[in-house]
Amino acid sequence: MIVKTIRRYPVKSLLGEDVPGVRVTERGLDGDRVRAVLDVATGKIASAKNPRLWRGLLALHGSAVPGDEELSELLGREVRVVDVPPAGAELERSVPEEVLGKGVEADVAFTVSQVGGIAPPGTFFDFAPVHLMTTSTLAAIGELSPRGTVEAVRYRPNLVIGTDEPGFVENGWVGRELEIGDELVLQIVIPTPRCAVPTLAHGESPRDPDALRTVARHNRVDIPGLGSEPCAGVYARVLRPGAIVTGDPVRLRPAG
Repeated sequence: MIVKTIRRYPVKSLLGEDVPGVRVTERGLDGDRVRAVLDVATGKIASAKNPRLWRGLLALHGSAVPGDEELSELLGREVRVVDVPPAGAELERSVPEEVLGKGVEADVAFTVSQVGGIAPPGTFFDFAPVHLMTTSTLAAIGELSPRGTVEAVRYRPNLVIGTDEPGFVENGWVGRELEIGDELVLQIVIPTPRCAVPTLAHGESPRDPDALRTVARHNRVDIPGLGSEPCAGVYARVLRPGAIVTGDPVRLRPAG
């Protein structure tokens, strides 16, 4: 296995950027999700997980963010870009099945969760500081989808790992450790439950409801506290920091 792609997202929910190499610490990839958009009216962190309000974020590049006034005009709500989460920062996650059934403009049910999960305090991650997917999983989704392909950027992974086995192989990595390059060691925590974000337009890539629908049909996984969820990719915490570059070898440590 090797590192195929390294990607970071300077501003949460905005488009990301590929990088040839990066240092990874317990706070994730250097430069990843170091800022976020704050909804002034509610005090919540803006996230495309609520597409009715925030799908417009996915038309913007995190490396070239407009000023607060222009950004507010673009999004139709008063916002500001922040680099420190407010105390108890929360975000809204629309129920994915309702988004699929009623559309991205519908006022659907949502859940509210705190930003951070198992990530270090002061970060903008939904749950864990690193998210990765395999080429096997991407190939499986593509083969099962009506279009016959799917774009990795829809799932917003930090790392795409080149693998040869068929199917959703990283499901079996939960609880295991990955060595990447000469230094970095990750612990795989849980499969990544998917929200409505993969279905949305990402930059020039149009909407694709099957990016979620296919996963929901073919890879539902029991997640503690959540139940059966459509999953693609896995979340990881950093056990040993290190620098990585594309092409680095990836080794799955033996279980136990």
